[in-house]
Amino acid sequence: MSLEPTIISPAEHPIRLDMIDDEALFVLRKLNNAGFSSYLVGGGVRDLYLSQTPKDFDISTDARPGQIRRLFANSRTIGRRFRLVQVFFKNNKVIEVSTLRSLSEHDLDGPQVVLAPNNTYGSLDEDAQRRDLSINALFYEIEKQNIIDYVGGVKDLERGVVRILGSPDQRINRDPVRMLRAIRHSARNGFAIEEMSWQAVCRSGSKLALCPPSRLRDELFKDIYSGASARWYELSVSSGIFLELFKLYENIMTAELPGGNLCREQLGSIFQTIDRLNNAAVASGNHRQPDYFLLAFILIPWATIQFNLTGKPLKGAQLFQLSKKIRESLNLSIGPALNLRRSTRQEIATLLTQLPVFIQCQQQQSWPKWLKRKSYFAKGKLLYSSHREAVEGILVPDSHFISKQATTTPAKPGRRKKGSRRRGRPAFSSNRRGGVFGFKR
Repeated sequence: MSLEPTIISPAEHPIRLDMIDDEALFVLRKLNNAGFSSYLVGGGVRDLYLSQTPKDFDISTDARPGQIRRLFANSRTIGRRFRLVQVFFKNNKVIEVSTLRSLSEHDLDGPQVVLAPNNTYGSLDEDAQRRDLSINALFYEIEKQNIIDYVGGVKDLERGVVRILGSPDQRINRDPVRMLRAIRHSARNGFAIEEMSWQAVCRSGSKLALCPPSRLRDELFKDIYSGASARWYELSVSSGIFLELFKLYENIMTAELPGGNLCREQLGSIFQTIDRLNNAAVASGNHRQPDYFLLAFILIPWATIQFNLTGKPLKGAQLFQLSKKIRESLNLSIGPALNLRRSTRQEIATLLTQLPVFIQCQQQQSWPKWLKRKSYFAKGKLLYSSHREAVEGILVPDSHFISKQATTTPAKPGRRKKGSRRRGRPAFSSNRRGGVFGFKR
């Protein structure tokens, strides 16, 4: 059944065209000039309505993928079940254009089957109903500068409410990642999650295990780097989502850490510090911290409880065994759950293992030369300072932030005299007679 839309005219709520990328305007107008309808959709319209600069500009149209490709030579088609067209511009700018989809594509109330590809194209109201949240189901028409609303998304924006469209339980069953998106938009905008949607999220957390680990990882990092991760943490803990993503924190959230704070409380302070680091990096034009750094930061309370991490630093074989135990724990928990690369797991283990060394050196008010020469020194110092900010409230010094340039100084290339290497031997063999590949016979 076709729905009647609510039209919000420019007189009621004007949208600033200067907040829309020139490339997105170009695509919209070129589609219109070719006789097709085209609309700015999703989060971009939501942000424009809230007078926020959108990060992404997605476009929907009644043109088919082949017709879109013929209009834009600088494009390619992606996707299997439903084809999208990516239009490329300078400076790595990409505008995604999709054909309006039918309600049966996600099948809100009907049978479980997905219709054949040639039956998935639909109308504007069908496309709106198949989206995840009401505030993400708005359309902006460039010609008349109207906002078109089929699902009450504008009213939810005015009320500050995040609402899952359709039956929340059914929509979450079809795609559990919708729970993460509901929490994300609540955290970023300071919105409340509508009660039925919230209850569905609270009872459905275990369904995240059905999602591909790499998809969960990508969604998680969107929230960690959002600048609103502290609010995200509160909501994800209250709903049970946090323990589904970080199962190694099960049964220790109320454990007491050195200094008297509970694990749950210290994690809250850690996420507040993460927000400050991310916002400072954006403001200063520096790169954000790498994934392994922030994951190591988040895992400090766990490692402290499991391995007495902030105790007396270990040396030699003991240090190696600690690193091995941390790595094995990561391999059995968060590593496969989030499909973390082996190098990422190793970087996390290295930073956590070396944290006690930084604590002891700072107590002695000196950084030994051997430590400064380590490849992990800059990140380890920043992790120590970040942990100190979370626990003691002492802000990370600006000098500890990592700049855009490499954190390690490359070794100066040595000069080799011509003919200095003996002929007939590999460059990596020993200079000693009788030695092969550096090993003595």
